[in-house]
Amino acid sequence: MPFPYEEFDLSGIRTYPLKSRQSKARADDFAKPYQPGSGMTGFLDSLPSILAASDFRAVVSAMVAARESGGGIVWGFGAHVIKTGLSPVLIDLMERGFVSALATNGAGIIHDFEIALSGATSEDVEATLGAGWFGMADETGRLLNGAINEGVTSGLGIGQAVGQYLCAKHPQYERASVAAAAFRLGIPLTVHIALGTDIIHMHPAASGTALGEGSLRDFRYFTSSVARLDHGVYLNCGSAVILPEVFLKAVSLARNTGRTLAGLTTVTLDFAKLYRPQVNVVSRPTAGIGHGYYLVGHHELLIPLLAAALVESSEKP
Repeated sequence: MPFPYEEFDLSGIRTYPLKSRQSKARADDFAKPYQPGSGMTGFLDSLPSILAASDFRAVVSAMVAARESGGGIVWGFGAHVIKTGLSPVLIDLMERGFVSALATNGAGIIHDFEIALSGATSEDVEATLGAGWFGMADETGRLLNGAINEGVTSGLGIGQAVGQYLCAKHPQYERASVAAAAFRLGIPLTVHIALGTDIIHMHPAASGTALGEGSLRDFRYFTSSVARLDHGVYLNCGSAVILPEVFLKAVSLARNTGRTLAGLTTVTLDFAKLYRPQVNVVSRPTAGIGHGYYLVGHHELLIPLLAAALVESSEKP
């Protein structure tokens, strides 16, 4: 049965006063023009209280509160954070008390180690792969594997082992190394490895025993740090798979042994929204007990901005 061509009758529609509606965007929450000379505080105050700007403020507040209360702040970071030149920013936050523990993947410790040795990292894969030279820097394969092998044999995790090696050898760019700074400051640094993913695994000095034992030891150290995060903060900066998976298991272990992680705040900072960082960091661990945030932006912009906000907020009278 076909319907007829018939205009809908609008004579009976109902309306309501605009001001009675609950609206998502309000003029009171809009941005304010930045005032010259007002500095980082003025910039933060100028942001709108809407969407990501509200989330950014909430993250800053949670981190300042965690620092003041001793709730703990654990930073997980992928290799891209090191490659985009952010080691000095992280080290400064470590020295200021905004870092309780650190975690990275295998690539992260490789780039940090190369920076410490030579002040440079991140080779051109396309230029070296065809000739078979990709990943074949002698010092990276020989010395980093050696540091891991020796340190793990003596009972250390991989992060401790590399930090100890660098602090003992004092390479030219030691001050730019997160691993060296962590060891110097007594801040736990754990390294979470997937075998076969990193260039040092291609070298004859690589030991499956040391890599496996050291990474498992670091997982248990990491879990111990996560278990302390009642009213604390966990940040996942630029790791799409390894660290979100490791964090989820650490949360499960902590809760299995009675730690509720009440008031936990989790944050992912990355230049795209991805599945595992969203569900394994932002959503699942905080469900019913805390808050999760996903801040999207380039690491080389977003992390210095966050660091500046933390420094400024912590120095307010």
